[in-house]
Amino acid sequence: MIKYIFDSLIKNNHKNSLIKQKNILKKLIKKAEKTEFGKDHNFLKIKNYKNFISNVPVRNYEEFNGYINKIKLGKKNILWPGLPTYFAKTSGTTSGTKYIPITKDSISNHINSTKKMLFDYIKSQKSFHILGGKVMFLSGSPVLESIGQIKVGRLSGIVNHHKPFFLKNKYLPSNKTNIIENWENKIEKIANETLDKDLRVIGGIPPWIQMYFNVLKNKTGKKIIDIFPNLKLICHGGVNFEPYKNNLFDTIGHEIDTLETFPASEGFFAYQNTIEKDDLILQTNSGIFYEFISMKDYRSENQKRIQLKDVKIGINYAMIISTNAGLWAYDLGDTIKFTSISPYKIIVTGRTKQYISAFGEHIIVEEIDKALLKTCKIFDETIVVEYTVGPKIQKNKGKSHHQWLIEFKTKPKNLKKFEIELDLNLQKLNPYYYDLIKDKVLSTLKIKTLKKKSFINFMKSIDKLGGQNKVPRISNNRKIINQILKNN
Repeated sequence: MIKYIFDSLIKNNHKNSLIKQKNILKKLIKKAEKTEFGKDHNFLKIKNYKNFISNVPVRNYEEFNGYINKIKLGKKNILWPGLPTYFAKTSGTTSGTKYIPITKDSISNHINSTKKMLFDYIKSQKSFHILGGKVMFLSGSPVLESIGQIKVGRLSGIVNHHKPFFLKNKYLPSNKTNIIENWENKIEKIANETLDKDLRVIGGIPPWIQMYFNVLKNKTGKKIIDIFPNLKLICHGGVNFEPYKNNLFDTIGHEIDTLETFPASEGFFAYQNTIEKDDLILQTNSGIFYEFISMKDYRSENQKRIQLKDVKIGINYAMIISTNAGLWAYDLGDTIKFTSISPYKIIVTGRTKQYISAFGEHIIVEEIDKALLKTCKIFDETIVVEYTVGPKIQKNKGKSHHQWLIEFKTKPKNLKKFEIELDLNLQKLNPYYYDLIKDKVLSTLKIKTLKKKSFINFMKSIDKLGGQNKVPRISNNRKIINQILKNN
């Protein structure tokens, strides 16, 4: 039975992506042509991609607000036929609350992509080992509220109501524990509940997995592998895993397999389908039509939108989606690069709103992460817990520079040399930053080390501790840095 499911889900899944994408756009437009959005944007007259671009402009969430508010009032056939089944309620550290529709047509994308990832892993390992014990995903509460007829909750909580049948008796934690709202209390209860279980797979955002491991280690004084000897796989997403890897593996006791995912409330877009390579296979037949805008053009008035057939390897793109949940030419806010076009595989490089260009350098998250990783390889005693970066503009004394707030588990033996090496690595990755340093417009970066749990305390102070929430890696102003320093 399981083998049949493997074959049916995996067979031809990544072939003919361009044909699939063309058909998806056609089906999306046809199904929504009688909706309010479809009438407003002449869906009846859209016959091809060129027509679609002409009639449907790129929008961010705020520009969809008018349509979303009508749905919240109970009006049907606004963005998609009928009403959504759910609203995924989401809020970042830099924006307000969003209500992302999930329909009966789109829910399968969120569920089946996880299945495919696990099946691909099992197939590659030629073993059902991970299904022989317990599986746990650290998630938000499954308790749902309502707006009229529409259920509302965090995406991870919504997905809890659609567990794959083959995991239902293997799932941790219990519902009683999972509904606890206070994250620290919840992690404590999860640790107590799972200590004697045969945990084999754990999923979640890396800092919260680390927090769970720390609680277990404090309770037992043991390495995680001594508590869970059959733990085999970490499924992670939300942030770049590399900066957290050393700390996690140190706590576990040795390296284990890891798989990255690229989910959001708007859709599950890609996952790592092999442990040998860390890029992610794009889900091209999952009810989502993809467009891309080169980040070189992103902030210009003449944005050039392209579809999948026109993408190139190595270009930093903003990802634009149209979905069977009723999002149309929706600016996701994430940036990606293609590593392969046969099949289509990507890496996530950051967020369109997360960058530093206070002085014209336009440094992105990918460059920040790479610079730190290269530096840590040289100072191999160093273990980083968490970090963020922002500009420090000096008006009177000294030169402006980038300020790095870093919480170390193990500090480099020579912090000043570490700082110099980090700056040199960033200069190599970003020519604009190099020029600003060379021309002495900026001084080299400065690191401020933070006390233990500084970032946890910051997330707690803004009521974003746990779940799908994550610390912004990079900012173009000092708002987040000042908040973190206030809590340090």
